[in-house]
Amino acid sequence: MHQIYRITLDDALPLLAAGRAKAEEIGVKQTLCICDDGGNVLALHRLPGARLTGVDISIAKAFTAAGHERATHLFNEAPDGPALPGNEAFGISHMLPGKFAVFVGGFPLVFDGQIVGGVGISGGNGAQDKAVGAAILAEFEALTAAVTGR
Repeated sequence: MHQIYRITLDDALPLLAAGRAKAEEIGVKQTLCICDDGGNVLALHRLPGARLTGVDISIAKAFTAAGHERATHLFNEAPDGPALPGNEAFGISHMLPGKFAVFVGGFPLVFDGQIVGGVGISGGNGAQDKAVGAAILAEFEALTAAVTGR
């Protein structure tokens, strides 16, 4: 038997705040999504002026990162990205149309070795999405360190 951890709305809101601060700092209009370990949206924030399409894209990135326990850009990173043509998961994004993202902007949230959620970021280029993701993950690490004392 093992303990199961859950991320809550109270956990997600500071993550969105950290992401928003970074997006504003680098001058990009993004949509940010935090989901739980089942891929269910806990919190979503579309910054003023962010693209309408960013809502669905950020949700798909968070879902994919939580569900597959990896950053979404790793699916297409050469040479071994599993979703690249000729590799074992090529075409995987067609299995869950509209829900599965295999490009930059999705990051898993891991606590004590368990996936507790996912982050989805949409609206910037790859480097911008990664920068905002790094800010969100740093905030998550700070929050979990405060809880565990580590």
